[in-house]
Amino acid sequence: MSSAFTNAFQIDPHYTTIILVTVSAFIVLRKNATVKVLDILVPFMAVCYFLMTIFIIIKNAALLPAVFTQIFSEAFGLRQAAAGGIGAVIMNGAKRGLFSNEAGSGSAPCAAAAADIDHPAKEGLLQALGVFIDTIVICSCSAMIMLLAPAKLTNGLQGMDLLQTAMKHHLGDFGVIFIAAILWLFSFSTFIGILFYARSNVAYLFGDNWLSQTLYKVLALVMLYIGGLATYAFVWDIGDFGVGLMTIFNMIALFPLAPQAIQSLKDYERRRS
Repeated sequence: MSSAFTNAFQIDPHYTTIILVTVSAFIVLRKNATVKVLDILVPFMAVCYFLMTIFIIIKNAALLPAVFTQIFSEAFGLRQAAAGGIGAVIMNGAKRGLFSNEAGSGSAPCAAAAADIDHPAKEGLLQALGVFIDTIVICSCSAMIMLLAPAKLTNGLQGMDLLQTAMKHHLGDFGVIFIAAILWLFSFSTFIGILFYARSNVAYLFGDNWLSQTLYKVLALVMLYIGGLATYAFVWDIGDFGVGLMTIFNMIALFPLAPQAIQSLKDYERRRS
């Protein structure tokens, strides 16, 4: 996000990060404010990003055959296999997939468990729909935006520089500003959403008291400041390590719980039939 604001408005990352930490502190340190903010932010940002992508796809419809040819050739790893790099491609795809939807990493159930729903299998199916929206819809939007831009403009770029360069090609300076704004919403909602996940875990480990609940939020705000100023590769490496550990431990718990999950699904299907 700090990189996006630098590209769009030439704002120093220090100022962007300080403002983000201040706004985050105002929300997360208030009781019950997090969920109310997410209820508004998440649908709004997803719909805006999706509609903008549809506009860009329609605008560049003539390029779609070439883009899909590139997608399928890269997906099946023909070039990578020839170069011996197919393993690295699969590993990178798995890591980014975990980041986009967190399926199997054990964080999203913290939100699912708080839902008011009449059957656990129904919530599980809703979580599966969330994986589809996160990865297939939203991430595909980003892919189409970048692939529809000329390769000579995007070669050698990564991260936010890549996406904003592609958007500038499609929509001019407005595209750069739009990505900065939408990324602010995505990043901000992710951060406060993760804090909501952590709340129940902190309560379980240290008790649901003011001290423990405030200390973990303050620690998260400190990490937010560090993340806003750290290099792109460092942030991803830390994230890969953390999500990888979460997934390993969570999978150990998932296998013994699998029979109960299957039984719940069968019970839900039996009630619907």
